[in-house]
Amino acid sequence: MNLYEKREPLDVKKSDLSGSSFSDVDISGSTFKNVNIAGASFDDTNMSGWRVHDANLQGLQITNAILAGATIADSRLEGMTIDGIAVTELLAAYRAAQWVRNS
Repeated sequence: MNLYEKREPLDVKKSDLSGSSFSDVDISGSTFKNVNIAGASFDDTNMSGWRVHDANLQGLQITNAILAGATIADSRLEGMTIDGIAVTELLAAYRAAQWVRNS
């Protein structure tokens, strides 16, 4: 199916759209629930204001991104790195420094 220069909401349920391509598309305000986007690629994408909850982001790679104001909470961080440094080690060092400062 090809959609070109259309402006209408889609209500898609129990469908397989794997292999689809989206270019110059506005899906702001859309909701995705129980969706498999494994292996998806996002390039030159505005994701400001995104919320991700109860998601498997294992293997996620973020490069050349603006992460100002981003928040990660209540998440498993084992194996996660920032510029090659383990986040769990960064947090442990930070917490140790805070403990020393507050002692």
